[in-house]
Amino acid sequence: MAQQEKLVKEITSMKEDFAKWYTDVVKKAELASYSGVRGCMVVRPYGTALWENIRNELNARFKATGHENVMMPLFIPESLLQKEKDHVEGFAPEVAWVTHGGDEKLQERLCVRPTSETLFCDHYSEIIHSYRDLPKLYNQWCSVVRWEKTTRPFLRTMEFFWQEGHTMHETAKDAIEETERMLNIYADFAEQCLAIPVVKGKKTEKEKFAGAISTYTIEALMHDGKALQSATSHYFGDGFSKAFNIQFTGRDNTLQYPHQTSWGLSSRIIGAIIMTHGDDNGLVLPPAVAPIEVVILPIAMHKEGVLDKARQLKQRLAAGFRVKLDDSDNSAGWKFSEYEMKGVPLRLEIGPRDIVNNQCVLVRRDNMEKTVVSLDELEAKVTELLKAVRDGLFEKALRRREEMTYSATNLEELKDIADNRPGFIKAMWCGEQECEEKLKDIAGVSSRCIPFEQEQISDECVCCGKSAKLMLYWGKAY
Repeated sequence: MAQQEKLVKEITSMKEDFAKWYTDVVKKAELASYSGVRGCMVVRPYGTALWENIRNELNARFKATGHENVMMPLFIPESLLQKEKDHVEGFAPEVAWVTHGGDEKLQERLCVRPTSETLFCDHYSEIIHSYRDLPKLYNQWCSVVRWEKTTRPFLRTMEFFWQEGHTMHETAKDAIEETERMLNIYADFAEQCLAIPVVKGKKTEKEKFAGAISTYTIEALMHDGKALQSATSHYFGDGFSKAFNIQFTGRDNTLQYPHQTSWGLSSRIIGAIIMTHGDDNGLVLPPAVAPIEVVILPIAMHKEGVLDKARQLKQRLAAGFRVKLDDSDNSAGWKFSEYEMKGVPLRLEIGPRDIVNNQCVLVRRDNMEKTVVSLDELEAKVTELLKAVRDGLFEKALRRREEMTYSATNLEELKDIADNRPGFIKAMWCGEQECEEKLKDIAGVSSRCIPFEQEQISDECVCCGKSAKLMLYWGKAY
């Protein structure tokens, strides 16, 4: 028991070492463990349950907008990957190749999918013939492989889990609307379900997805002031369609090329949840995706009637919430620490005195506020407090982002902020890639996005002083 108590408490402070704090939380909240395969992780049951809830929430949104789930192969023949030049060049350094089948060398190498645009296009070339076949609104849930040099659980691993939508449309207008619609779905999900405030915008030419005409993104700010690209949506035009000879007979009876999109959100969003809401006691989970929304802890459960009452409450709450009853023989103090570590939004305490008074105590994880609740009003109060937890998390994260968002009007000012005040930096840009690269070299910041909501910070580019075209968010990123 002493060893258990020590493990629950043993988390490095955020201020002492943020990277170590992050790893401690991942391991000790039992989200994931390191595996025997370099750069790959074992996602443990608690982490898997969290991902499943994320998947269920997003899946409902996708299906409500007409998307269907499919499953594509894991392998891509090299000749298929080579069909779209810009795309393959963008992924070449990260591709893992299969060269042998059993003892025999393959005549053609197989790529372990880093993304599936080429697979979808190969399939679409077989099934799209007429405008009546469009749109094709497909999505798949799978894992992909990218040969990363430096890895960290959830944030950057060689194999990671995601969903990737791939759609085909009759017109450019339809495809662009789809690209924007999916970005808005991601933004709404991040803010409403995950309580993570995001900036919506467009990536620069330098930062856009390989082979895309335009890439849209939602960017979130982590506790340490670094940005995290949380989801992206891409418009491809008809480039892939031409490369894969996907044609359809249009309404005017002419052959046309469909317009394509893709969009995705990966398991790195779990890293975003940890680093946006977590504290020195561990995880703090938004209720919408928490594996356990309410944990019931019987106090002095050896006394008559306590455990029976706790079981009754679990049965009541299980009808509408994800509930766990911990009736183990661990001490109450250990249990408090354990479920704080796991980020459970609400803790329900019930003891002999509470039973006599027909009440229980509910404790919020986000602020540790205690509320005495009549058992007659339990379900309504749990609903109310779970909403309060989500709102509290969002407001806290939004306030932190606002406090850590700065403006710079010249290079010296931007570099000073980048060196000494982690966060987003709003600054004007002339539109030249040379300035974008110079800011990376001199200040260590990358362009995060061109926000849809533009501001006029100044008239001059923060880097070269020439006439500015756009305001960008800049920052150091994961």
